[in-house]
Amino acid sequence: MANITFVNENREAIAADGANLREKALENGIDIYTLRGKMMNCGGYGQCATCIVEIQEGMENLSPRTDFETRKLKKKPETYRLACQVVVNGPVSVKTKPR
Repeated sequence: MANITFVNENREAIAADGANLREKALENGIDIYTLRGKMMNCGGYGQCATCIVEIQEGMENLSPRTDFETRKLKKKPETYRLACQVVVNGPVSVKTKPR
């Protein structure tokens, strides 16, 4: 089992290993989208890059960046991920809507 801590919201979600970060956030009422993302998100298919999160702890417990993430996040810090592309396999702390 993996504990996902959402730092900004001061909330924690429990997920089975192999869970998708975006799905667990939405299931637990965590708003991961900015206004633009709310209007234009692709529904988790990895096409729009609007579900950006910052991993504060536990990067080693996540799946590696996908090719799509690498392209879309090339000018962002390595700690930035697309929630829809992340598979969680252990404890992680996430900051939603990083600037």
